[in-house]
Amino acid sequence: MKHRQFSLPSLAFAWLVTRALMLWLLAHDSAPLLGRGSVTREVWRLYSRWYGTLSHGSFPAHDTLWQYPPGAGAVLLSPGLLPGLTYFQAFVALTLTADALVTAVLARAGARPGRSLLGAALWTCGLPLLLHIPLARYDVQVTALAVVSLLTLSRSTRACGAFAALGALVKVWPALVLLGTPRGRATRSAWTWAGVTGAVSLALFAASFNNPLAFLRQQGNRGVQIESLGGTALSLARHAGWPGRARYQYGAIELVGPYVSAVATASLVLTAAAFALLLLWRVRARRWTAATPFDAALCAVLLFTVTSRVISPQYMIWLVGLAAVCLTSRHTVQRPVAALVLAATAVSAVAYPGLYGEVMGCTWTGCLLMLVRNGLLATAAVLSLVRLWRSTRPTPARVTSVSERRPGSDRLPHRALTAS
Repeated sequence: MKHRQFSLPSLAFAWLVTRALMLWLLAHDSAPLLGRGSVTREVWRLYSRWYGTLSHGSFPAHDTLWQYPPGAGAVLLSPGLLPGLTYFQAFVALTLTADALVTAVLARAGARPGRSLLGAALWTCGLPLLLHIPLARYDVQVTALAVVSLLTLSRSTRACGAFAALGALVKVWPALVLLGTPRGRATRSAWTWAGVTGAVSLALFAASFNNPLAFLRQQGNRGVQIESLGGTALSLARHAGWPGRARYQYGAIELVGPYVSAVATASLVLTAAAFALLLLWRVRARRWTAATPFDAALCAVLLFTVTSRVISPQYMIWLVGLAAVCLTSRHTVQRPVAALVLAATAVSAVAYPGLYGEVMGCTWTGCLLMLVRNGLLATAAVLSLVRLWRSTRPTPARVTSVSERRPGSDRLPHRALTAS
């Protein structure tokens, strides 16, 4: 099927229009359907408070809301690089800069022969589905590191590993983008450079700040967030007589009551099972195309997202970014998965901030919203794994298609396409 191409000028125009709309929504954040100020409050109240602690050389070790790896400190300190602006203004400006970088990198990759600008279009038009949330969280910056890591793989496995490690130091999930690196020298190089970059960066944080690993204690105390799959099950159980309730703790609305610990344990078991499935896929995979590392990254993050105890709205930023990377390649098998991710993203914005009161109250409307959103994500995760698994099964006739061997086509070197 031939895909409609997008021009670079039209992408630039769409980016400017949609980002202007997102800024307008940010400026009107106090409106009831936009969260009554809850979206931006995290930046000017929480992030700016952490900035004060970090600027004095210490991580907020005694703050139960601090649940992030030490690299997050660097991101939260970065607004200080823009003097003359308030912390909030500088944070939004840097987030927009990271957003523009992702768009430019996707467009550059998509403009190459044999590639597609569909990925850049998906990011440009998909991110605004979350309204103004992306501008008030630092997940765009993390996604930028993951996107750059994946798109540098074909040129430099060292850069790929280094960017993945930097992303993992900000929020752990970018480490998953290395799962699909081609076997052999490419994997050894990327993973080695990731390990070296991570170790050196951690040493620098340990030398510059107190309590760099304090986040581990707070992260372990997390419960079942109301927007997770487990939270959706418990919310529905309230209508069947379950006596639990929703309560704000650890920076999110979590469910408390009987069986919550069992649901949390089940989520951890499912995460472990997902990891085992991904390892089994990698062991049994025998065929790589240029899109396989992209497809594997989206699949891995999807599986870890749907089995998590927490599925915050900003997690959709990660999935939109990785889906966009997949669509830069004409050989991706994740196109239907990308469509499901976009649908789930749109529903997420309706649930939060639009009708979050319904979600917190576990009303039938709130339960239905989360059932639809999480159902879409679960379907996307299963479909992603099935399509990834099938795409890497050995074929006796040939390993690569004619289009993959054609000069200038979207491909990795031939040695990276087959298992060593």
